[in-house]
Amino acid sequence: MKHRVGIARAFAIEPKMLLLDEPFGALDALTRGTIQDELLRICAQTQQAVFMITHDADEAILLADRILLMSNGPQARVAEIVRNTMPRDRQRASLHHDPQYYRIRNHLVDFLVARSKELSHGRAPAQPPVVEPGRDADEPGPAASNVIALKERSA
Repeated sequence: MKHRVGIARAFAIEPKMLLLDEPFGALDALTRGTIQDELLRICAQTQQAVFMITHDADEAILLADRILLMSNGPQARVAEIVRNTMPRDRQRASLHHDPQYYRIRNHLVDFLVARSKELSHGRAPAQPPVVEPGRDADEPGPAASNVIALKERSA
């Protein structure tokens, strides 16, 4: 209950930027989905910027316009920026029907499983590349605002 009150308090004060570190991790699936939907509604209404840390690729795809993929280790840094090319009106129930969804998800999971280790210990590029795995090369890209950092769970 304390966790939900903390999240509600953060939403209520409407800061210019909302910083969230695994805000939905301790919630049951139904409550988590409800609060994620509320976050999307609040961001659309207030144009509030959100920076959120999560380990959940599906949550990142649902909520973020840009997903920052982090390298591993004590010298972790942003290794890649993934632009979420799915339309902004993303709905949890139909997300997986969009052909871009699996291209983006597979890219995120591949990074977390294999590539994040290769870029650990300071080997990530100083200027991380921006990629759009959900988009065909000839499609134009959307503007982006909400950002989620996605990192592999520490062992």
